[in-house]
Amino acid sequence: MERQGLATTGLEQVQAGGGFSALLELARRRASCLDEEGVLSLAIPLAGGDPFTLLPHLEGGAEREGGFRFLWDGAPGLCIAASGRTHSLELSGPRRFELARRFAGAALSRLAGDDSRGLEGCPRHARPRLLLAFSFFDAPLEAEAGAAPGVQAVLPRWQLSRHGRQCWLRLQRPLGGGTTARSLAEELWEAARRLERIAVFPEQASRAAVVGRSAWQERYRLAASQALALVDEGRLQKLVLAVRQQLRLDRAPDPLALLAPLRRHQSGSCRFLWQRDHHSALLGASPERLLTVRQGQLRSDALAGTAPADQGEALLTSAKDRLEHELVVDTIMAVLGRAGLRPQRPRHPRLARHGQLVHLHTPISAALAGRHPLAIAAALHPTPAVAGLPRREAMGWLRSLEPFERGHYAAPIGWIDSDGDADLRVAIRSGTLRGRELELTAGAGLVPGSAVARELQEVALKLGVLQQQLNLPVHGR
Repeated sequence: MERQGLATTGLEQVQAGGGFSALLELARRRASCLDEEGVLSLAIPLAGGDPFTLLPHLEGGAEREGGFRFLWDGAPGLCIAASGRTHSLELSGPRRFELARRFAGAALSRLAGDDSRGLEGCPRHARPRLLLAFSFFDAPLEAEAGAAPGVQAVLPRWQLSRHGRQCWLRLQRPLGGGTTARSLAEELWEAARRLERIAVFPEQASRAAVVGRSAWQERYRLAASQALALVDEGRLQKLVLAVRQQLRLDRAPDPLALLAPLRRHQSGSCRFLWQRDHHSALLGASPERLLTVRQGQLRSDALAGTAPADQGEALLTSAKDRLEHELVVDTIMAVLGRAGLRPQRPRHPRLARHGQLVHLHTPISAALAGRHPLAIAAALHPTPAVAGLPRREAMGWLRSLEPFERGHYAAPIGWIDSDGDADLRVAIRSGTLRGRELELTAGAGLVPGSAVARELQEVALKLGVLQQQLNLPVHGR
């Protein structure tokens, strides 16, 4: 994408009671600074509102903009809903992280640099964000219709963000073709007032039920036996083999209705939705961050080793699970070190409970030292928690042993903002919804000491817990 200028508005006067006239004045002043291909970005505070429940009411998303919707639900922390596309990028190939970084810079550089004074009245959580969804591999094996590209990046038309009690609505549009500073200010003002009038009801869980499911156990047993032989022969240190289960539902649910129960069952995770179009939606609740950047400080999670929630103490003393976990920790530490950072970690893992599962967890932190978050993400992905070791050999064997395209499963999803802060989660505990078909994917790590029967049991546990938490009973029960 060519370099696009963006202008934004601070809202000191609007917040002080200047109302629409203050917003219009600021919009005109900012518009006068734009180049020919500039995008005007305006934001105003909203009285109350929950991005999760208001996402269906954001204008510009479902019909006019190809159906793109995005949800990032860290409530009670940061919650973001977005709809529509102002600028977007889709591509595949080995340079996808680099090109996504360039796209982000082109879309946000003037906003974060020369025009940063316009953000003075806008809290951090309301900054414009570029939204990102990667696939696990650089590119799909076959260019099938609907296959996930290597990366999707979207500067949304509408962005609704909330942290604590503060909620802000943002609108971003290029000027021209009938769109003026005044029309954009009017559109934003009217949308905010309309959203404030919408009654907020409790999230309604999906009423869909499972009427059929694909079998996966025997195929996994065979592939896991082959993978474990590679580990035992010393050709791999670890391989995270995944399975995919197809669920046939009795009706086509709204993906937001599927996500609603996860606010209760996965309150410590980040719930997410990436709805590329009307036909496909990625949804889930990730407990694992690839990286988070806040004011130049980076954090990454080593999350490997899983057990039912009541078996946490046994997990801490399991030699197999501790080995699997330390492989992940050591690799993340080494990758960050090679990138020029000085990572730090606690000496021992802790237990992290997410719903009905408990994991071994080691947080790793470092000063970003001027590195770009997407450059670090490119070095980290995929970690041994979702791929294996050595990385290149493990990736090759995953292509060979898994009889499906991973797509977004275990890949980074998240955002980067106009000040360089970023959050990328690993898309595990996830599924892809296409009408009445829901694909659930889960994996388990094979290391020395693993047993095929135990890994099969772990994968079945993860699939079953996710189905239960999505409130998808089996039809007739």
